[in-house]
Formats: sequence, C-alpha cells, structure tokens
Amino acid sequence: MPPVFALPNDAAVPLHVLDQDSCADWLEQQPQHISHWAQANGFTGACGQALLIPNTDGKPALALAGYGTGAQRARRRYVLAAAAEKLPQGTYAIASGLSHDALNIECFGWLLCGYRFDRYREQSAFKANLIAPAGVDAAAIESLVAAESLTRDLINTPASDMGPDELQRAAETLAEAFDASITTIQDDALLAQNLPMIHAVGRASDLRPRLIDMNWGASGPKLTLVGKGVCFDTGGLNLKPGASMGLMKKDMGGAAAVLGLAKAIMAANLPLQLRVLIPAVENSVSGSAFRPGDILTSRKGLTVEINNTDAEGRLVLADALALADEDKPDLLISMATLTGAARVAVGPDLAPFFTDDEQVATALATNAEPSADPVWRLPFHTPYETKIEPGIADLDNAPAGGFAGSITAALFLRRFAGDSRYVHFDIYGWNPTPAAARPKGGAGQGTRALFAALPELLNL
Repeated sequence: MPPVFALPNDAAVPLHVLDQDSCADWLEQQPQHISHWAQANGFTGACGQALLIPNTDGKPALALAGYGTGAQRARRRYVLAAAAEKLPQGTYAIASGLSHDALNIECFGWLLCGYRFDRYREQSAFKANLIAPAGVDAAAIESLVAAESLTRDLINTPASDMGPDELQRAAETLAEAFDASITTIQDDALLAQNLPMIHAVGRASDLRPRLIDMNWGASGPKLTLVGKGVCFDTGGLNLKPGASMGLMKKDMGGAAAVLGLAKAIMAANLPLQLRVLIPAVENSVSGSAFRPGDILTSRKGLTVEINNTDAEGRLVLADALALADEDKPDLLISMATLTGAARVAVGPDLAPFFTDDEQVATALATNAEPSADPVWRLPFHTPYETKIEPGIADLDNAPAGGFAGSITAALFLRRFAGDSRYVHFDIYGWNPTPAAARPKGGAGQGTRALFAALPELLNL
C-alpha cells in the first residue's frame, strides 16, 4: 500500500522544524530542560538533525527537526524527510517552522520516506508517522504519493516479471480502478492496423509486441500521454555491452511515468479527456530481429533507415505519436528513457524536455520548483534536422557523430507529432544514489511538474 498520513491522535508528538540560523534563539526561549537537552545532544538545526526530547516523566514531550540554512536547502530536496528518517517510532504533528508552501512539499517527502519496494524481500517499515497539518490537502498529497509509488514499483520490477504482458496488466488494473476503457493491439494485428515500427522492434521476442490504448473522461480538452514501454532492451543486433544492459529493466520508465501521471489525473478527477498510449515491446535478438541497414515504413508513411538497432525507443514512439496526432489532442506529451546524451547533458536528477510552445515551457518552469520536480528545457534546434535525414530514406534513427544526441532524437519524434501541441521528456527514471525520500531505484520525473501545470495549459 502507498504511504498515507496517520489519523489524528491526541498522543502525537509535537514537532518543531528549526532553521539553523534561528535555532539558538528558539532554544533560548524554551524551558531550561528543553534547551539543555538540545545543547547536550548537539542539536543546532543543521539539515537532517532529529531529536526527541522527553518530559520530566521520561515520556516524549516534543521533537525537533533541523531545517538547515537557505543555502543548504537549495542543494537538497525533501529536507524534512532527512530528519523524519532519524526519528524514533511514533506519530508526529508539525507544530511550527514551515510555511504553507513548504508544508505541502515537505509532507509529500515525509510520506515518500515510507515507500518500500518489498516484492522480493521483506523491508523494515518506516517508523515515523505524520498527521496531516492543517491547511494542506491531505488527499491530494496522498494521491501524488500513490502515483509516484506506482511509477517506482513498475520501474523497480525486473523484466522477468515486468514484460509486455505484465505492463499491459498494470495498465488494465489502473483502468479498472478508475472506470477507464482499455484496448490492446498485439502482434500481427499491429501490421493490420498500420503500426509497423512497433511490430518491427518487438517481433524478435517471444513476448509479443503490442500497443496499449487507455481512455478516460467524456468531456473537456484532450490530453494524450505516450510512454515508451521497452520492457527490456538488449540493444538488438547492435548488442549492448553487459554494463550498459544492466539497468535496462528501467527502459519502460516512460510508460511507468505516464501511468503514474494518469493515476494522479484520474484520482483528481480533472475535467479532461485522457488518452494513454504505450507501445510495449522487448528489444531482443533472434532470427527475426530487425537489422542495421533495414528501412522501415512508419505509420505516418515516412521511411526510416536503421543505423543502430539500439535506437529503438524512438521507433515505437513514432508510430504511437502518429496515431495520437490523428486524434488532434489539445496537448500531446511523450515520456521516454530515450538517450544517454540527455544524461551527459543534465545528469540523472534533471528531466530535460523539448517543446516549441512557450506557454508550456513557462508553465513547466514555474511549477517544477514548487513540485520538487526539477526540469530543464532543451531546444528543438531546427538546423539539426539535416542530421536525421540520411538521403536513402526520409529519416535516420541513429545519426552518426554522436553530437546533440538528445536533440536529434527529439527532432525525430517531432516529425511524427504532426501539428499537435507537443512536449517531449527524455527522462532517466532512476535514482542512482540514495537520498532522503528517494531510495536508489525507480523514480518519477517530470510528472508532478506536468500535473501542476495542466490546469494552466488546458484551461481547467
């Protein structure tokens, strides 16, 4: 179960969140047994410090959490979560120290401390429960935590238990929970219904390729989410080395992200028409694998020369984007763990996005920081279009040279998004280093910034 707030409890321990610059002044105003206890334990309000202070009977009287300085907080996310992870077992109620805006994101981080991926091994439970402070929308925070938990669970699950079949079942479970409709086009039916590149990428695997199509909502603006669902990527005939293949269970991180975002949208009952398209495949090696040098014809009719079978994500997304554009959505979003070039450019922590729409770019930038979901705009640099035009076909799936790899991949996808208002996210979907509320493993990126921006972008 996703983490939730604790029920109101008269026995809850009051928690005071102390900025390091004002901590000494705050302690001077407290009874001596409180200030002396804090001083004896070296509590200074530094980031991540936590201290439980007993009363004269030895029972918990209050707790302190260090909030550091403004400069220190700028270098971290979920500052309060770092202290929450050190508190002893109990139920806590925030009594002072946080602004309303900070309360929302710090409560979100606190709840995420309770996330555990325990499918294969029992994990120790998080011990510090939090009562929702007055003035926060507890249900909305819990909904976003549940959405992030779904994304993390899907990415963390290995390909042995998260292939195209299981990804489809996860989407069907989500659809059933919110009374959404869902259909699947599978295997040779992909050819019959003109989704040839999805078929070409997935045909070498015993786990049959498919397109998952989920729809929810009967009125309002149209929002279509397209998520890359490559459940495992060997690289195909351009086989990845072992070190590069090790994390390829996360190559369906785009699909996991859009399912998490869809869950948040449906739980909030946003007044829109939602469509989720997931091309779900495994890029495997067999006698039927597509080859370097092959030329594929896409749903849109554009031909694509294959110069690297390890650049398969853009192929399956291309057919899905072409299908999405035919419905003329008001906003079309693709999310994919697409290029290593994006990681070189911005590292694992930032979610780069591409759009030609200035309102989209501004709304995402405005909502990213309050959502603790950092994003960064990269350009659809049109002069690079020539790099994806090989001459023998309309498009090249893997331009030579290596420069601007994330941009050329995004330009490739833009060719298939048509006239739709379009934004593409090239995410990592993985937290390589454990941090407060962010364990090593699968991670949602860009989804909370998008969720917060949707009311503005779609006039909701």
